[in-house]
Amino acid sequence: MSKQINKKKREARAEKEENALEHIEGALTNSEQFIEKNQKKIVNIILILIVIVGAYFLYHSYVEIPKEKEANTQIVGAQNYFERDSFNLALNGDGNLLGFKDISSKYSSTDAGNLANYYAGICCLNMNQYKEAISYLKKFSSDDLLLSTFAYSNTGDAYMQLKDYKNAASYYNKASSNNVNNFTTPIVLMKNALALEKLNDYKGALKIYNKIDVDYPDTMEARNIEKYITRAKLNIK
Repeated sequence: MSKQINKKKREARAEKEENALEHIEGALTNSEQFIEKNQKKIVNIILILIVIVGAYFLYHSYVEIPKEKEANTQIVGAQNYFERDSFNLALNGDGNLLGFKDISSKYSSTDAGNLANYYAGICCLNMNQYKEAISYLKKFSSDDLLLSTFAYSNTGDAYMQLKDYKNAASYYNKASSNNVNNFTTPIVLMKNALALEKLNDYKGALKIYNKIDVDYPDTMEARNIEKYITRAKLNIK
């Protein structure tokens, strides 16, 4: 009896394997027929992909890399003016050297062009050109947490000068959560709280003042924090 059962199992297994082989053979046949039928299209697609990849490498080698090098050379002069607080020359150039404004436009696809947006924003901020500062700083992007934090914070500063306290608070909030540390975070938190006070959001401001008091007790911002906590509590209706 057991021999018959084992025989039936073997026969069933053999049948399954045979069916599987038939499916595989059918699939291969269909694939072969598809390739034969669409051979020209497949070859054309492969050729197009080869052309695209080749064009990218040529563009990268002969356009992007040289342009990046050129931009890095151009930005040095503007940075020198920036370091001397000559913000107008740093932004607009001196007739011989390009300023950050032109570098950000001419080399927009390069890392140096992106960095020029940040510098241009800071120059405009120092020259009381707040709308322009915001425009440049918003164009800037970076994986560097400290630099991106400064960009958010300075954007908030520009909005504060324009008395747009809602956007100022929003950017200060971005800056304070972007790179949490004992140096920039309490400074930006303080700015955020003051912007919220301008919006009469004393509960929000109080929450931030308490955070500074608890989380950053050894910072300069925490030294007189009780004064701000008291003021916020008095203004909460």
